[in-house]
Amino acid sequence: MRENGLRGRQKRRFKRTTDSEHAWPVAPNIIDQDFTATASNQKWGVDISYVWTRQGWLYLAVVIDLFSRRVVGWAVGDRLHRDLALAALRKTIVMRRPPKGLIHHSDRGSQYCSVEYQAELRRHGIRISMSGKGKCYDNAMVETFFKTIKSELVWRTVFYTRA
Repeated sequence: MRENGLRGRQKRRFKRTTDSEHAWPVAPNIIDQDFTATASNQKWGVDISYVWTRQGWLYLAVVIDLFSRRVVGWAVGDRLHRDLALAALRKTIVMRRPPKGLIHHSDRGSQYCSVEYQAELRRHGIRISMSGKGKCYDNAMVETFFKTIKSELVWRTVFYTRA
């Protein structure tokens, strides 16, 4: 293999980030896999992923504007909890000042279903949309972002620290 420039590929670590086995309220799927938008701040997609470091897992929460397909807000932390998702949301709201009626789409994770998270959305007049149970394609626009960043950067790099 060495003579031919080949290397064995190691299996990637897997970390489950969506906890949909909770008692929090779940919103209907308003987006219904329609990821198009005619202007900024009409639809946002959100999710949390993870990166392995030698210090342990680093969690990344992002907010993506579906019009530009750009990350418009994000937060990182060493624990997967509601406050991480809230930090990303609050930063995005301060920076973008979205109009009432914006659609916020997420999976059914406990972070997004929490009373505090949903109250923050309602306080700003943001409509809540959530993926159907077990339907990974309902949040495909954010999953595509994570796949790209992982295949082009994360899986090619050894991160020694969370920093």
